[in-house]
Amino acid sequence: MGMIEFNGKQYDTRHGGPWDRGSADSYYGRGLRPHYYVGNTMQSEMVPREQMTREELEAYCAGFEYNETVEMDFKDWGYEITEDSDDEY
Repeated sequence: MGMIEFNGKQYDTRHGGPWDRGSADSYYGRGLRPHYYVGNTMQSEMVPREQMTREELEAYCAGFEYNETVEMDFKDWGYEITEDSDDEY
């Protein structure tokens, strides 16, 4: 289990945890959809936003924000979508 400091707070970065899921949602361009997994992602029970504590929500949002503003690591889907694009996908 790793830890990371962001905005003066320490966060647990374990796979499936709130920070991890927030950063993954940012990476894949999914937008904010707070959730996490009790254990590993997709291999354990998912905890939805409605059941998350304030601290868990904060960790999720911090992971999302960290990727958006610091890491800026985003999935390359192999194409670029622009506002004036007429392409259909």
